Amino acid sequence: MKKVSFAEFGGPDVLHLIDAEEPHPGPGQVRIAVLAAGVNPVDWRLREGQILGAHPIELPAGVGLDAAGVVDEVGEGVDAVTVGDHVFGEGTDTYAEFAVLSAWARLPQGLTFEEAAGYPSVVETALRIIRQVGVRSGQTLLASGASGGVGSAVLQIARDRGITVIGTAGAANQDYLRSLGALATTYGEGWVERVRRLGRIDAALDLAGSGVIRELVELTGDPQKVISIADLGAPEFGVRFSGVAGSMPEALTEAADLISRGKLHIPVEKSYPLAEAAAAHIDSQAGHTRGRRVMVV
Repeated sequence: MKKVSFAEFGGPDVLHLIDAEEPHPGPGQVRIAVLAAGVNPVDWRLREGQILGAHPIELPAGVGLDAAGVVDEVGEGVDAVTVGDHVFGEGTDTYAEFAVLSAWARLPQGLTFEEAAGYPSVVETALRIIRQVGVRSGQTLLASGASGGVGSAVLQIARDRGITVIGTAGAANQDYLRSLGALATTYGEGWVERVRRLGRIDAALDLAGSGVIRELVELTGDPQKVISIADLGAPEFGVRFSGVAGSMPEALTEAADLISRGKLHIPVEKSYPLAEAAAAHIDSQAGHTRGRRVMVV
């Protein structure tokens, strides 16, 4: 089978499409014929050799955590799905023609494989950080860098829970944030005052790692009311960096419910064939994404 792999840490140029042996599921796992794989910041952070303490890997290594496809092998003890079922979920080395998933859910009706591949990690992250930051119905949450995959999920999940969300993003994404129910404003000079004019901030999320932790603490008045998923220097300000995933099965169940109720939709901004994995990582690292980027097989 074809698979994206890297044999050394470095830039996008270390990614190569290679011939590899097909994986097979162990107990409690399923294998899918991959039709699409999500592109996440963790993918290129691992490729660069970052966050290896939380995600140790052995070289040469494959790439990718999220995928959607058709079940074609079922591991011992799995009885909730059968060969031929359409699923999305989390596994390993998903930039490939076949991948093993350790957590999955059936595709909600009407969702394409490309769309589904963009949900698992971002929804788990959004659910986790909303919970960790302690924001409740009737309160106001600030999402800094809100137009990407996690931001798109945060805005919609928060709205469904009765939380007002203020989102910051580039000028081109203001209407997109508003379409997801957020109060929107641009980042850049004067952004703190623009946010203040929109409302009192009860909690804040740093989703882009753009050096705004100090300002988020200032806006909330309490570093415990700020969570970052993108700035490794956040703890210097007393702010928690959230990098350890919670329960993916629970997140997938909630994602499927939200999608089925029409409460969650994350658009695919761009898709790439496996041979263009390097380009996908370059674009992901550049930021300014509206929704998700995915690999297609």
